[in-house]
Amino acid sequence: MDTRTDSAWRTAISATLHCLTGCAIGEVLGMVLATWWGWSTWPSVALAVVLAFFFGYLLTMSSVLRAGLPFAAAVRVALAADTVSIAVMEVVDNAVMVTVPGALHAGLANWIFWAALVFSLLVAFVVTVPVNHWMIGRGLGHAKVHEQMQHH
Repeated sequence: MDTRTDSAWRTAISATLHCLTGCAIGEVLGMVLATWWGWSTWPSVALAVVLAFFFGYLLTMSSVLRAGLPFAAAVRVALAADTVSIAVMEVVDNAVMVTVPGALHAGLANWIFWAALVFSLLVAFVVTVPVNHWMIGRGLGHAKVHEQMQHH
């Protein structure tokens, strides 16, 4: 591998870890609240997805706002940088959670719930890294964040 390829993969891994952080916060909070409230599968998944997008975008926006970008530009950068990454991560993550027997309804005190949630996030990370690598190589996704950070 040449240095440019190594750098692209490092950037993709970093971008995916960033995305995973926001997604994990939203996903865990959504699943915990929905489980605590006794919600069924699809409302639980919907809440987790909405919160994952919210926290994913929020993390990116806070970074670019600290770099001096105006709010409207920060929103545009977050949407451009994270939408595909979060969407892929959420589809994979929730598909795993739904397919692990009993995971969503195991209850917060049950290790199956937590093991399935951690496993689902790990699988989502592994699937999303190549997606982010492909996007960054085309100047999309988190390449937009780096582009904006260099201009400010």
